Amino acid sequence: MEYTRITNIQDPLFKQMHQLMQNIFPPEEVLEFDLWKEPLEDPGIRVFVAVHEGQVVGATEYRYYEDFNVAMTDFTIIGQAGLGIGRFLADKRLKDLHALAKANGKKLHGMFAEIYDPYRVEDHEFGGVKPMDPYVRREVLSHLGYKRLDFPYVHPSWNNDGEAVTGLDLCFLPMDDDAEQLQTDLIVKFLQRYYTVLPNKPQSWYDMVEGLKAKETVKLLPI
Repeated sequence: MEYTRITNIQDPLFKQMHQLMQNIFPPEEVLEFDLWKEPLEDPGIRVFVAVHEGQVVGATEYRYYEDFNVAMTDFTIIGQAGLGIGRFLADKRLKDLHALAKANGKKLHGMFAEIYDPYRVEDHEFGGVKPMDPYVRREVLSHLGYKRLDFPYVHPSWNNDGEAVTGLDLCFLPMDDDAEQLQTDLIVKFLQRYYTVLPNKPQSWYDMVEGLKAKETVKLLPI
């Protein structure tokens, strides 16, 4: 299996990846094909696909913020069961991030990720691919070391229509296994930076941010 970076919307592998996204994710979570041009060309956004026998069977997008020394996993797609795609992508991604942090003169602090709560969201089939089932993904991410940030999370819709998407938790993978909390200042700055691309945010998102600002730390809880 090959771990291949995509940096151009004209790359044939991107067409396969975008179709895979449409097969797996609900419509409000998938950015339109043409709107991918700038993100793919952004050196700070890292989009990689797992290629098996010439076909895109998985993908991941993530980014490393040098000033925060944290990463964000935008998504991970496992297109088929039985190929070890999830482990392959997770290992390759973490090695890449450690290298980026080292080049930045630091040791990676951790990585954010949004995770569906299957106990609140029951209507997403995720393409019928069992490894993408929210119950399975939640357990896998728990085993990888991710922890849930203890506050009600609101996600602005990627349709940029000002709608709020609920049913997700914002989680964090600390590189320090003993970490029990995270500074809210880091969380707020990260969220404000991450969602700059969406000018139409719901009021509930702004309320969430203001609520975070009133605290110093947020607990890291088991998923």
